[in-house]
Amino acid sequence: MLRILRGSPDGLPCGDIASRMITRDPDVTRLLDRLEKRGLISRSRETKDRRTVIARIAPAGLKLLSGLDEPVQNTHRQKLGHMGRERLRTLSELLSLARHKVG
Repeated sequence: MLRILRGSPDGLPCGDIASRMITRDPDVTRLLDRLEKRGLISRSRETKDRRTVIARIAPAGLKLLSGLDEPVQNTHRQKLGHMGRERLRTLSELLSLARHKVG
């Protein structure tokens, strides 16, 4: 969820966050509650539509992710680096196709 919010600096409504997650968590609100309690995100009501709550990543969330970026990249290289760019591109396209079929 933090990586999704990092990619959307203007923030996202809960439904948009849920649709972008790899695993479908039916309780996105509770997960957002926990992240907000830890100071990793902030939430605010949209001025145009008060029913919409926008979640944004907080500086603490960005800091946490920056510490994870290198270890995650290293793991990806260890597990998938042997495949080469072209096969990885094909894999990415196939996974995207599968994700859209499920969603």
